[in-house]
Amino acid sequence: MRWQGQKVDDDGGALLPMKGLLRTVRTPEFEGVTFHEIASRSALNRVPAGSNMPFGWTINPTRGCLHRCVYCFARKTQGYLDFDSGEDFDTQIVVKTNVVEVLRAELARPSWGRDHVALGANSDPYMRAEGRYRIMPGIIRALAESGTPFSILTKGPLLKRDLPLLTEAAQHVPVSVAVSLAMVDPQLQQRVEPGTPDPRARLNLIRSVVDAGLECTVLAMPILPWLSDTEEHLDALHRALAEAGAVDVTTGALHLRPGAREWYMQWLAREYPELVARYRRIYRGGSYASSEYRKWLGARAKEARRRHGFEWRQDPMWRERTVPDLPAADPGPRQPVLF
Repeated sequence: MRWQGQKVDDDGGALLPMKGLLRTVRTPEFEGVTFHEIASRSALNRVPAGSNMPFGWTINPTRGCLHRCVYCFARKTQGYLDFDSGEDFDTQIVVKTNVVEVLRAELARPSWGRDHVALGANSDPYMRAEGRYRIMPGIIRALAESGTPFSILTKGPLLKRDLPLLTEAAQHVPVSVAVSLAMVDPQLQQRVEPGTPDPRARLNLIRSVVDAGLECTVLAMPILPWLSDTEEHLDALHRALAEAGAVDVTTGALHLRPGAREWYMQWLAREYPELVARYRRIYRGGSYASSEYRKWLGARAKEARRRHGFEWRQDPMWRERTVPDLPAADPGPRQPVLF
């Protein structure tokens, strides 16, 4: 038994028949959350060829995420399991308990080219449940021992636990660590990301990564229109990141993929109903904000970078992109959008 006080449904009490399901676990420590422990057939996921991501492979030890970020772009992935992209994404967590063993087997194949592997692309590898499952140390060792470069993106201060492993791994392979932090106003941040550590905890994580001898970049994404895009917000954010020792910041506007779009707009209607019409105007039912808005935000973020000493870096992993790339088919708004 992994956890004390847990409830185990040995009949596979998931919401649907799930491939590889070993058991379903509920525990008072995670009230309202159900963990579905599965035996996965694969660990490495190839990134689609058309993606603009700066890596070709990912590892997702889990599906769903306890952070409960209302904007999370990965929400739709929960639909592959017939869960919904709203509450189920936050409370039905799939854990690949054998992922380390499967990963080692995949890395040992003669065909493996030791391409860069990213962690944190769909769900945070250092969400609170990692404190119980302890999957990441095995993944870090497997990647480093196989000579595979890797990166980690997280909101979780639990990464501090593995800093000795990461610094050791960095002696053998390129290791990139990035922290996701887009707002330093704790009240707004907790309304938008109610399951995450507050900004101070993540700023302390950045300092710890730097103190351990590793560079730490920051993904300041998403910036929320009319909520966290003011000059005061962006200045406070960049100042705090500079003081914490971050070496670079990537800033980007909120984009609303299907699944995330519906959940975020429901939240916005509850919390900030006066902004709903404005969002509909600049998003026009699509995933990306208008080109006018993105250019305006990019200029404002660039000025904040300049004020706080963040220079352009040709970082092979997270290059500065203050405006997300648009698909070529997106014609942009027909009329100027006032914001």
